[in-house]
Amino acid sequence: MTGSGEKQFRYYESCELCPRRCRVNRNLGERGFCNAGTEIKAARAALHMWEEPCISGKGGSGTVFFSGCTLKCCYCQNYKISAEGFGREISPERLSEIFLELQEKGAENISLVTATHYLEGVLRALDLAKDRLHIPVVYNCGGYERVETVERLKDYVDIYLPDLKYYSRELSEKYSKARDYFETAMEAIACMIEQKGSENMKTPPEGETLKRGVIVRHMVLPSHRKDSIEILRHMAKRLPRGRYLISLMSQYTPFHKAGEYRELNRRVTSFEYDSVVKEAVRLGLTEGYMQERQSAKEEYTPPFDLEGI
Repeated sequence: MTGSGEKQFRYYESCELCPRRCRVNRNLGERGFCNAGTEIKAARAALHMWEEPCISGKGGSGTVFFSGCTLKCCYCQNYKISAEGFGREISPERLSEIFLELQEKGAENISLVTATHYLEGVLRALDLAKDRLHIPVVYNCGGYERVETVERLKDYVDIYLPDLKYYSRELSEKYSKARDYFETAMEAIACMIEQKGSENMKTPPEGETLKRGVIVRHMVLPSHRKDSIEILRHMAKRLPRGRYLISLMSQYTPFHKAGEYRELNRRVTSFEYDSVVKEAVRLGLTEGYMQERQSAKEEYTPPFDLEGI
């Protein structure tokens, strides 16, 4: 045990959980890109109604927001926890209790938001709760994952909800400090689909929730519709058709440091978003969700007030 009382985990001895592969010894207090220690840190655990309809359902998604992140997105709407580190340290035992409390409140699922850098503690919590947890587990992530980490999640996760943010290496480096983002995310998403993708996957009927599968999210950024279109073309070419859903989002709002980039300091226009939707339709990527343009609003960002932690 370390002097601070933090728990030791084998995978934290030379941490390679995310594509950064910092190899720091978190058990000795060293911090890598995500700035995470060994204790789980979370900022909110509550029913969330603003996910895709088949995720939120009628009861809401039992969403746990973890502090820290393996990306540095300059426009992050959750920057208070991802960049500024707001949250409270909790044990795997407490996290397992939180899962069960959310289930008791009527959650349709347990959604783990940016959990990779706490994977050891999160998996321990899921092991502790597994005999009493009877709702699906959703892995809600930025897409920037190692295949090896996704493989470790196979027996724990029912639904993957990854982002696919950029095609351009220049954009992913400029806005998220991850030049290798696209190829890394594509490999991880292909692994997710291999695990949980279903043949001829269809958008669940209204009122029904997803129990297993993959939804690939892409948020259209202002000034970069051509990058979005390139992403769609590669998805159509390289990912197995019919085995996942797509969610095209128009909700971009200039948060955090977006004001430092003139091209990002506005919302997406109807022309930009509609041109991306038209390309998705042309490519046959129609199973999933297309947001209404006016859905861009700050209500999508929950208050990080330690509720439920």
